[in-house]
Amino acid sequence: MHYLNYIDGDWCNSDQTMTVMNPGSGEAYATIAKASVTDADRALAAARRVVEQGLLSDIRPAVRTEWMLNAAQAIREIADEGALVACRENGKSLQDAKDEFIESARYFEYYAGMADKLEGSSIPLGREYVDFTQYVPLGVSVQIVPWNFPVSICARSLAPALAAGNAVVIKSPELSPLAVTLLVTAVESAGFPKGAVNLLCGTGSIVGSHLVKHGETDQIVFTGSVPTGRRILEDAAYRATPSVMELGGKSAGIVLRDADVKKVLQSVRSGIFFNSGQVCSAMSRLVIDQARYTEVVDAVVTLAQSLTIGSGESQSDITPLISAEQQYSVLDMIEEAKREGAKVLTGGYVPDLSGYFIAPTIIEATPDMRIAQQEVFGPVLVVMPFETEQEAVAIANGTDFGLVAGVFGESLSQTLRVAQKLRGGQVYVNEWFAGGVETPFGGVGLSGFGREKGQEAIYSYMQTRNIAVRL
Repeated sequence: MHYLNYIDGDWCNSDQTMTVMNPGSGEAYATIAKASVTDADRALAAARRVVEQGLLSDIRPAVRTEWMLNAAQAIREIADEGALVACRENGKSLQDAKDEFIESARYFEYYAGMADKLEGSSIPLGREYVDFTQYVPLGVSVQIVPWNFPVSICARSLAPALAAGNAVVIKSPELSPLAVTLLVTAVESAGFPKGAVNLLCGTGSIVGSHLVKHGETDQIVFTGSVPTGRRILEDAAYRATPSVMELGGKSAGIVLRDADVKKVLQSVRSGIFFNSGQVCSAMSRLVIDQARYTEVVDAVVTLAQSLTIGSGESQSDITPLISAEQQYSVLDMIEEAKREGAKVLTGGYVPDLSGYFIAPTIIEATPDMRIAQQEVFGPVLVVMPFETEQEAVAIANGTDFGLVAGVFGESLSQTLRVAQKLRGGQVYVNEWFAGGVETPFGGVGLSGFGREKGQEAIYSYMQTRNIAVRL
């Protein structure tokens, strides 16, 4: 199949195309129109027209609420169709792919409820003045979407931006841009004016860079790697463009002496092996009390060895990595760790399958090794022991990242004490990925800044205007 870009209410082809691979087979799956700089200019112009004419910001907010709810319903209706596309272009399981669409619908439902509640305040300045604040949209929001969860991460920023009254230009990921077109098709049917949502698939170095530097861009939202985030911020700094950055992590789960091993194993299964570890908030390190270390590590190794490996359509536990390049990167980090003295307890090899697979891997390493410091973005868990609570916190906080963290234990006072010492925008206790659409998410340090999800996120898409009146 051949997919198109969406600009100013029309689906548009182009002179060039990009091929999208199926990671499960290593074969070509579909093509998509390759957007150009000219296409980017058209999309920005359409979004600017919507902003200048107040087609979203000047209407009664309850109308935006209605459109948001319409979009949520339309997304739910295409979840099965979209899941198959997402599975084949991304490699993830059919159920996980469908869950992306369901979560996307939840974002639209959640922020629909906020669209008509963005209320300012009155500030007392005495009888001779009336002073009040308003929340107003930033304008044109450029949103650069990553390849690992393209549908749900796109919806995560698109929904609050629209609810707040912004127009949006989306730059979809080059490796997995297809399912996002189905998401936009659903949003298109909801009632939003032409130009409110635009979708481009182009190279990041050309189209993405052009969008970031453009004078019509009022906001940048980016989820992706630290190197790319740095380049975007350098470009954004020239015009002081407001940005939301989510740049990944090297998150640790601390296993206290009284931890329930069943809870730990459930979180290992989802925390590092979900989507083959291609998750920015993955639990890629497990820091274990020395008294329980052998017991927990043996259980984790047994779990890893029990997982099935195969394509997403076969509903396997371990699905392929997104590309041959990513597969090579993960293997390279494993081999480097071995040269540094780390011990591979299980996995660390490529299964005899078509596609871009890595067997689930458990590595025993020290905190200073690169494998314990840098994001792998694969099904690789680093295990390390600790002797004191202070040492555990130091290991967990001992990277440049700070996206999420976690702690496992049955003592309420100790788990909360440790949780409040951990460096991260979100801390899980006894369940990795606890929380949901309703809970704010974002990082510190090299994990970025700004918050997505929850009520807090919508204010990232607005600015405060103060009006002071002398009577």
